[in-house]
Amino acid sequence: MSKFEKFMSADRPFLTDGGMETWLFFQQNFEAPEFAAIVLMNDDQVRLALQRYFSEFLSLAQKAGTGFVLDTNTWRGCTSWAEKLGMSEDALLGLSRDAVEFANSIRSQWVERVPGILLNGVIGPSGDGYSAGDISDAKAAQDLHAPQVAVLAESGVDMISAITITNVEEAIGITRAAKQTGLPVVISFTVETDGCLPAGDALGAAIMEVDAATDSGPAYYMINCAHPDHFRDTIALQEPWTRRVCAIRANASRMSHEELDNSQELDEGDPDEFGLLHAELAQQMPQLRVVGGCCGTDHRHVGRVSAHLHG
Repeated sequence: MSKFEKFMSADRPFLTDGGMETWLFFQQNFEAPEFAAIVLMNDDQVRLALQRYFSEFLSLAQKAGTGFVLDTNTWRGCTSWAEKLGMSEDALLGLSRDAVEFANSIRSQWVERVPGILLNGVIGPSGDGYSAGDISDAKAAQDLHAPQVAVLAESGVDMISAITITNVEEAIGITRAAKQTGLPVVISFTVETDGCLPAGDALGAAIMEVDAATDSGPAYYMINCAHPDHFRDTIALQEPWTRRVCAIRANASRMSHEELDNSQELDEGDPDEFGLLHAELAQQMPQLRVVGGCCGTDHRHVGRVSAHLHG
């Protein structure tokens, strides 16, 4: 049985981390263009900070007796970002290789204490994670994302996750690119305050369209970069497609994406309330496989989630 198969059959949700970028840039005061933490991949101080960061979350998994989905720092690694980041496409892809090596080094330090650690190769959107994007063709999306997907697969990740995806065509393209490597793929949609994608699609309609176009290619779906209040009514519908949503990485803040984009301060929300809201969601989602956080969250928020879900 593969690591991923063991994870999918585990008797309790795995943990993952929180808002890595907001933690690095708002709480630790590092700087990078375009919110692209990947360009800091070989900065020794950033590596030390990320080791501390992941140790906080892995300690929670050890305490809870559960596994952990360990993300690579590759969210801005699509070659579409190379020009904006002032580097060549090959150089940017090289940073994805470095990120997998770094994540693997963290796993090796913790594998005896947290045996179920999955290396998760993270793919981000070709454009901004808060807007609909301008990719309208699944084949173009597949061609655009395939180079980074291939690098992550060749470097030894256990799975691919596309995070903050805002439109259906890009989700289809990434799914097809990942399936060509033989790795399981997860699609994580961003939703607005009304529970719909930035492109305007209802979440259920988007999931069903991706499944129809890819022969149910994603192993499961995730919701991230939205507060639980923004999507819990949608999940409460308990329609058949909701069973395909098996992971949540929510924002700490109730702000809209536009408000967050214009904010100069980090809204950390209320970690205790964050945990309670996830306990309520878990009652409606027996299929829940992974819990963590997104913008504004850190080990405090994920710790409260774990306290409610793992006891």
